[in-house]
Amino acid sequence: MTLIKSKGWPATRLRRLRATPQLRALVRESNFTAAQLILPCFVKEAAKKPEPISSMPGVVRHSLKSLAEEAKQAEKLGIGAILLFGIPSKKDAHGSQADEESGVVQEAVRTVKRAAPKLAVITDVCLCEYTNHGHCGILTSGKQRVLPLSPPTPTVLADAARSGKASGCGKRMPHHGPLAFGSRHPLTSYVDNDSTLKRLAAVALSHAKAGADMVAPSAMMDGQVRIIRRMLDENGYESLPILAYAAKYSSAFYGPFRGAVGSAPQFGDRAAYQMDPHNVDEALREVALDIEEGADIVMVKPGYAYLDVVRVIKERFHWPLAIYQVSGEYAMVKAAAARGWLDGDRAFKELVASARRAGADLVITYEAVSLAKQL
Repeated sequence: MTLIKSKGWPATRLRRLRATPQLRALVRESNFTAAQLILPCFVKEAAKKPEPISSMPGVVRHSLKSLAEEAKQAEKLGIGAILLFGIPSKKDAHGSQADEESGVVQEAVRTVKRAAPKLAVITDVCLCEYTNHGHCGILTSGKQRVLPLSPPTPTVLADAARSGKASGCGKRMPHHGPLAFGSRHPLTSYVDNDSTLKRLAAVALSHAKAGADMVAPSAMMDGQVRIIRRMLDENGYESLPILAYAAKYSSAFYGPFRGAVGSAPQFGDRAAYQMDPHNVDEALREVALDIEEGADIVMVKPGYAYLDVVRVIKERFHWPLAIYQVSGEYAMVKAAAARGWLDGDRAFKELVASARRAGADLVITYEAVSLAKQL
């Protein structure tokens, strides 16, 4: 890129092209449309009506009926896709409900495809919402380790209780004894990577059979994209794309989400499989591996706290790239707007613009409907 040497003021006046909304729009360097937005939705099995989530104002746990209405609205607004997360009625150590033919996500996919056939449906592929221990995979015995426990906020605890599963404070988990937040607890189990891969592949296939347009593995297990790609290809779904949670960080910003779906770990945390927030070179390795294994789109999560990562990934790979404005990032803006500290609508538009400016092609945000209405 060649920079033209400016003569400076008064010959150069950069404000000329800022004078009117029309001129500003004419030279705008990055834009976004509703088609570049993805709306995440929570679906609760057997729910009769939508349940508000107090830690995420404006977001609900949907019933199938309310999900159908939300999907119709998203389709009408031109939103690019909907991303489904399920909250099952039953949970167990292996997340058995995750790949049930009549499971909550599988039924949600069918519901959305009937209600809004032109809306793309993406499904989250993970086990944390389905396991009674809250981790993203299968636990297996191993070398004893010690992990710190930290307390959830009261609001997250309340949301977790409403979602149908308490967060585990004071609960007794099999083989682990009583848990006390703020203490250090010896663990005799860990998330087994390769056993989990088989479950993730089965879940992805069940979503494909239900009619999903794309699957999005988020468990951060090594090899998850490769094994899912292989499973889909071997069963006639070679054209079904994969959106990989490639650079998913172990972040404090997930708190409201975990309360909403009751997926907070019952012991320890997810730092042993999600990424260290201090690292960016590691993100490049994760993305390179996922692309090699068959990812069609890669993701950075959280989004706005990691725009530097977005930029280096885009510049290195030039691959379709999404970011996820996660629950904590969303809730912060909502909380400030509710107190009159900032203009919420402007703030959300500015944040999406920042993601696009950094190099993101797609933005997953709970504010998608409101943003699309303003475009």
